[in-house]
Amino acid sequence: MTTTASAPAPADLGEIELAVSGMTCAACASRVERQLGKLDGVHATVNLATERATVHLSAPVPLESLVAQVEKAGYGAAPVVAEQDRPDHADRVRDLWRRLMVALLLGIPVADLSITVVLVPALRFPGWQWVLLAMTLPVVTWCAWPFHRKAVAAARHGSSSMDTLVSLGVVTSAGWSFYTVFHDDADGLADAGWHLIFEPAGSVYLDVAVGVTVFVLAGRLFEARARRAAGDALRALARVGAKQATRLRADGTEEAVPADAVRVGDRLVVRPGETIAADGVVRDGSSAVDTAAMTGESVPATVEAGDAVTGGTVAVAGRLVVEAVRVGAATQLAQLIRLVERAQTDKARVQRLADRISAVFVPVVIGLAVLTGLGWGWAGAGPHRAISVGLAVLIIACPCALGLATPTALLAASGRGAQLGIFIKGLQVLEPARAIDTVVLDKTGTVTNGRMTVAEWWAADSADSDRVLGAAGAVENATGHLIGRAVAAYALRELGELPRVEEFGALPGLGARGRVDGRAVLIGSPRLMDRSGVPVPAQCPVAGTRWADRGGTTVLVAVDGVVCAALLLTDTVRSSAAGAVRALREMGLRTILLTGDNPASAGAVAAEIGVDETIAQVLPADKAAVVARLRGEGHVVAMVGDGINDAPALAGADLGMAVVTGTDVAIGAADVILVRDDLDVVPLAVALARRTLRTIRVNLAWAFGYNLLALPIAAAGLLNPLISSAAMALSSLLVVSNSLRLRGFGEPRDRPAAR
Repeated sequence: MTTTASAPAPADLGEIELAVSGMTCAACASRVERQLGKLDGVHATVNLATERATVHLSAPVPLESLVAQVEKAGYGAAPVVAEQDRPDHADRVRDLWRRLMVALLLGIPVADLSITVVLVPALRFPGWQWVLLAMTLPVVTWCAWPFHRKAVAAARHGSSSMDTLVSLGVVTSAGWSFYTVFHDDADGLADAGWHLIFEPAGSVYLDVAVGVTVFVLAGRLFEARARRAAGDALRALARVGAKQATRLRADGTEEAVPADAVRVGDRLVVRPGETIAADGVVRDGSSAVDTAAMTGESVPATVEAGDAVTGGTVAVAGRLVVEAVRVGAATQLAQLIRLVERAQTDKARVQRLADRISAVFVPVVIGLAVLTGLGWGWAGAGPHRAISVGLAVLIIACPCALGLATPTALLAASGRGAQLGIFIKGLQVLEPARAIDTVVLDKTGTVTNGRMTVAEWWAADSADSDRVLGAAGAVENATGHLIGRAVAAYALRELGELPRVEEFGALPGLGARGRVDGRAVLIGSPRLMDRSGVPVPAQCPVAGTRWADRGGTTVLVAVDGVVCAALLLTDTVRSSAAGAVRALREMGLRTILLTGDNPASAGAVAAEIGVDETIAQVLPADKAAVVARLRGEGHVVAMVGDGINDAPALAGADLGMAVVTGTDVAIGAADVILVRDDLDVVPLAVALARRTLRTIRVNLAWAFGYNLLALPIAAAGLLNPLISSAAMALSSLLVVSNSLRLRGFGEPRDRPAAR
């Protein structure tokens, strides 16, 4: 894989997730990462948006030491003990709302009165200074307390954060204003008041103190609501899982048990309207199963005995008996939730640069604000003017937008992707998505439904057809391959039972061999027979063109070195395949159908779906070689597959996308997992990746550009501190609101279109 990612220490001993509280900016996240990294054998990645720290361990480190290390940095930490243990920011939203309301109710009169009494001395009344003090103190103390607390905590540990800038701005402007109000004479205030009309700032900055508090609280409230809204999809996914299950005892009686008490091998009764509590296989009954919560697919799928079902889906009609295969944290639902959370913790290269900048940005800005004030004073400006300009620099430089640019976009995109059935493993996989020009599609199980059926069976006149069919079914039953399952199911349906196979051996891409009833059985493609030196009799249908023209897959059966039977298997193309290929081509992407089947079968499918190119009769190792060749020619390749034989190609592509109905090996090798049983999700996944990366780039461009442009303007004395605080809050609001636009991705107007 050529995608770029951070280089964590080897996670030989696994990893631990910590919930970190108290972070407010990118500098906070960087500080926690550095503090945890001081421990030997620890490499940590901290995400501001999810408030999670993923700690990779290459040496034994007690959990208590990790928590203590985070607390040394001035933040709270606790192990994540459950998948549902994720912040929803509800308490934080309520707290910020209360503080903002108080700040508004008191701050507006404070700003009005502080300006009025300065501009119009005649309106002053006895004790007006104390009225101002009484209304201002709650705003700059209780309302702004979250900023002061974080600033003091950071200072105790010899560091700083965005809250340091906010706290210093509020305290400095309020303190200087109180000094001016209580110590300047009336004439001095009046002069300063008229000075306000002609200059960006005057001597009384109570409006600045309350304004900064109001604007920053409003920005934080919006951010908290945005984080909560962006995480709604993930929390909803976590709630999909069943809380209760009905277990079927060996004597046929039923018992209600908590879902976390279900064990592998348990048989569960699922009635209409109930949620399936574990991944499993239907052993009895049939039902339509609503998979919308997992895949976004609105049409329920019909399942019956032998079909696999996924935990978190709902039986719509009909009673099922499901044998649990994967439970708890091993279920597909739990794994996908962890996958999304891990993606939200990931960082792009440009965001890691932003983190490093934010870590040193605050002390640099404080120094710049001091130097700016001193410079203005040295140039002959009065103390009021020098302090005003210094405050403007201090306030406008908060790097909040810089820290929110990437995590809010990924939080919104991964949550929306989960709703659409698209699970992104990490942010680094998005970076090549913009440059993809070629999409390689596996045929069987990806473009087709993957449910092969035996369309025709031929046996030589001299053969015992039932015995040959039984031998073929026994060998293929051991393969687990789609074709093998189809042959085994056909043989079992015709004969009722299958004999035992010995000395089984899989021949990837060709077939399989084994010994049944003491006779050597070789079953597979005509190419396997050719390689094995087994001649095909002239009367076999495969020797002519009749079967080849039908576009199916031919399987030959040889017993003791003689081909004595053949089967024609067919697979139907997914109804969504042609539309998906058309959408990919409209996006400017080259499409290639890659398969191990014969050219006739591959050509028939290719003609039906409209791909640009077909590569047939490809062995598993050759699939990876095809991808490598395409990349060697300068193409950026996305591979879509589902089987074990697709895993090398998925891993070797720039972007690997695995259909979740495929094997665990394929899913493990892919970068993006497609849950919906609908190929339309392929172009949608590419479009989401591109849209997310574009959103992140816009966010970062704005955040960097804002700071680079605003600082010189503020240092030049062209910005009032109040305007600076509004601009700083507006910058964060723009970044967050731009990210939240991803929550509406997938609507008809956002469907994939040409570049």
